[in-house]
Amino acid sequence: MQAPSAARDHVSLEVSLGISHTDDGLVSTIQKRMEEASSLVNICSVPEQLRWGNERHYSPELVSIGPYHRRNQTLGDMENHKLRYLFTLLNRNPDIGLTLDKCVKSLKELENRARRSYEEDFGLSSDEFVEMMLIDGCFIIELLIKCSSKTLRRRNDPLFCTPGKLYTLRCDLVLLENQIPLFILQRLFQIVPIPKQCSHSLIDLAFRFFKSMIPGEQEYLREKLSEEAHHLLDLIHHWLIPANYTKKDAPTPKGLNKSVVELQAAGIKFKRSVTKSMLDIEFSKGVLHVPAVRINQSTETLLRNLIALEQHRCIDTQCVTSYAHLIHDLMPSEKDEKLFSERRMVSNYPDSNKRALRLFEDLCKDTKIEDFHYEELGVQMNEYIKRRKCSPLKCDQKTDPSDQLARKPRALVVVAIIVLFMIFIGTLFSALSFFLHHN
Repeated sequence: MQAPSAARDHVSLEVSLGISHTDDGLVSTIQKRMEEASSLVNICSVPEQLRWGNERHYSPELVSIGPYHRRNQTLGDMENHKLRYLFTLLNRNPDIGLTLDKCVKSLKELENRARRSYEEDFGLSSDEFVEMMLIDGCFIIELLIKCSSKTLRRRNDPLFCTPGKLYTLRCDLVLLENQIPLFILQRLFQIVPIPKQCSHSLIDLAFRFFKSMIPGEQEYLREKLSEEAHHLLDLIHHWLIPANYTKKDAPTPKGLNKSVVELQAAGIKFKRSVTKSMLDIEFSKGVLHVPAVRINQSTETLLRNLIALEQHRCIDTQCVTSYAHLIHDLMPSEKDEKLFSERRMVSNYPDSNKRALRLFEDLCKDTKIEDFHYEELGVQMNEYIKRRKCSPLKCDQKTDPSDQLARKPRALVVVAIIVLFMIFIGTLFSALSFFLHHN
């Protein structure tokens, strides 16, 4: 039975558009078009201003997932490998044809929803689109399964035998333009036969696969496993969002304009934090706690694509963009980078040809930030500096130099000794002069 409110909405729509009750087909078509127009696009292309000069961090090097780089001929070698993984996954069921049929029918049901996840149409037929979702989705699932258990890998599998292949695959699978909807992966995971050696959920398998790329305490991140994400990159974004994050109702400007060298001179101390997410930067009792970050190619690729995701308004949080701007504000010079390095809050891997200073400078270029997550952090540090400057001890020292000396007993003793020594020297010279004159 149709709910009263839904019925009223249906009638009001018909009346406002001048449609009679007999035109149900047209009403249904318009409703469908409205639903499609209001659907959230969450897999989009990287903005051109971010891509320029950094193409390798936004384009896959080994495997194409989804429609954006589907026609890239340099990635053709992996297509046969994806088909082998598809066969391996489906062949665990004796009736491979039945499993394949279930997968195709399920993906057909989800096709329109999946298409609306993308920013572009790509001109793919229904069969082409569903085939792409099937092959790419099953490849990802089989890859996650093999990574969870060595017993499920073939000895001659080049993805595991060739040095650097798995590393490159991880980088490829976090690219914004190299995603398929998470609900596609979840539906396939429910249908395909999962080996007994693998008892993990899809989300847990993804966490195990990407955890080496994600800075932070593993147990803390594991507690945040969520199925609400739109795709694998968005899943990582969910893991990184700080526990104390709250969405601001209005734009929040950056409130910090001091580097770490300036903050240190103002009395603030720095300590490396070994817990929580990379983004959990906190200020407490005059100490700024900063989780360590290690800079290598995968770190840069991950950060760049998370920022691209935030910049395209695919999601309504800007935590990673805020983090990049904060670190850049704290570390604008080599002196600041050196202080960060000495505190082991930032380090460069040997395979990285870019220093942290330059990386965060580049990450902030051409990025807009409306929801600065660390606004309160800046307020706390600025208030601490003001209180420290205006403490009773410092105010007294500025207004009365004699009190400043009186508050330092050691300095007073030193001054007294110097005065007595000068008096002694003066007396000695006077006596010598007297005797020499009379002689």
